[in-house]
Amino acid sequence: MADSKTKPTQLSVGAVIDALTNQTRRADAKALLKLMQSAAGEKPKMWGPSIIGFGSYHYTYESGREGDMPLIGFSPRKGATVLYNMTESSDSEALLAKLGKHTTGKACLYIKNLADVDQKVLEALVVKSVAAMRARYPS
Repeated sequence: MADSKTKPTQLSVGAVIDALTNQTRRADAKALLKLMQSAAGEKPKMWGPSIIGFGSYHYTYESGREGDMPLIGFSPRKGATVLYNMTESSDSEALLAKLGKHTTGKACLYIKNLADVDQKVLEALVVKSVAAMRARYPS
């Protein structure tokens, strides 16, 4: 079984954010950094070269594969910022309906610009997602 490439690294979160050439993406990353750090009560850590994560949980699949991932996190990518584990709470569908311009994947939320979404709804989504992940994966 292949090892997961998504592991904590020693990369500097600040250096990764400062290296973003798109000013909007950089400003959005700084805002998400504050929001997620406050919601998770955890300091940010780089997971792999591009995911900024907060906290961690251990998973085991039925196949036997297991590993660790950030409780919540985001990755400021070229096309959109990806927010991880944002669809885990029972309220997520209702909140997503009120969020604004976004798309979703299995457990991911894709936002092109934070200005396109309701900040209060995003904050509620992040807080509820942290609580749902902690309930699902108690440490």
